[in-house]
Amino acid sequence: MSQFIIEGGHQLSGTITPQGAKNEALQVISATLLTSERVTIDNIPDILDVKNLILLLKDMGVEVEKVSRNCYTFCAHNLNPDYLESDEFVKKSSSLRGSVLTIGPLLARFRRAIIAKPGGDKIGRRRLDTHFLGFEKLGAKFNHIEGRDVYELKARQLRGCYMLLDEASVTGTANIIMASVLARGTTTIYNAACEPYIQQLCKMLCQMGAHIEGIGSNLLKIEGVKSLCGTSHRILPDMIEVGSFIGMAAMVGNGIRIENAGVDHLGIIPDTFRRLGIKIKIEGDDIVIPRQPHYAIDSFVDGTTMTLADAPWPGLTPDLLSVFIVVATQARGSILIHQKMFESRLFFVDKLIDMGAQIILCDPHRAVVVGHDRKKKLRPQRMTSPDIRAGIALLIAAMSANGTSYIDNIAQIDRGYENIEYRLNSLGAHIKRVE
Repeated sequence: MSQFIIEGGHQLSGTITPQGAKNEALQVISATLLTSERVTIDNIPDILDVKNLILLLKDMGVEVEKVSRNCYTFCAHNLNPDYLESDEFVKKSSSLRGSVLTIGPLLARFRRAIIAKPGGDKIGRRRLDTHFLGFEKLGAKFNHIEGRDVYELKARQLRGCYMLLDEASVTGTANIIMASVLARGTTTIYNAACEPYIQQLCKMLCQMGAHIEGIGSNLLKIEGVKSLCGTSHRILPDMIEVGSFIGMAAMVGNGIRIENAGVDHLGIIPDTFRRLGIKIKIEGDDIVIPRQPHYAIDSFVDGTTMTLADAPWPGLTPDLLSVFIVVATQARGSILIHQKMFESRLFFVDKLIDMGAQIILCDPHRAVVVGHDRKKKLRPQRMTSPDIRAGIALLIAAMSANGTSYIDNIAQIDRGYENIEYRLNSLGAHIKRVE
């Protein structure tokens, strides 16, 4: 197991470039299964979850060529159906959350898919009902295979229909879109997720010959086609990494520029940091975060305590709430963080409390943070990363502490952040990776 040793108290300065979006990469790479022609994808992040999905596709028979570190071509003209039935496939799928995104393409193109309960972050229940209900409406039937703990989905012919999703699930919407593009007739998806990742997936599918209307809204209309062709696609900058860097710059920065940040696709993320008192400058497609000697949390217009809550796009992404909590520990003022979507995501705050943060965990979904206004620094600690986003939040906390901290289970951080210690050390951080 790998570990980070962090010598805190060093200020960071310089320029950093965000990686390609992890969540978009998992979707568009899975979408290459929809065609037998070659698909080129650029700006793929070199992170564990994405690399594992690429390896899984190779095992399935997809021809994968690495053009450069962040550019690959995929050609799924000769998949191995026997491998999809194997225990090895089930085992690898169950260890990778992103494997669930292969169901829609396999069902659309081959009328059959097998899926195990996928792994991923330990942040509470992440149910797959939205996926299965959507596939059922398209005409698929699924059975639970006893003894293997897997689900088998089959469909003689997928047929378009109207569906109202029970929740605006990002992966559920992506899966149903990919199943619908080759279905017979018209599929209308209401309450669809409309995150930039979904928009990018739809645009790539349209370049491949799909007919999709309503991109960017929560009402999608998809006219099924017989087949899709190859294409080239470039992934957006990762808005979660951009948000992580903004928080990092606020806490331990001495002037940081985030270049090529994809500013037009960040939604309310910059303004949410501004509500914490963070000064942010937009220069073209770059974000500049000057040194923040102090930053004061806003209150609402009526003077009541500020509350941040996650919501489906264009609301605030839940993936950044962990970072907002850490940033708030050194702000002037108090804030209530309300994590609505996952019931275990705030459980990492006990580690911040051990570091000296003033946080009251009200229940599994709400935490009140009382900021120190930089008058009291966090203490170094030995910690374990429970998930990707808590991991990066703990790393920010450790960099701001006086002394040496240790973070175990950093494979969780590697799942979402590319070569993070090298990139931060180039800004002045002191982070060492040890096995």
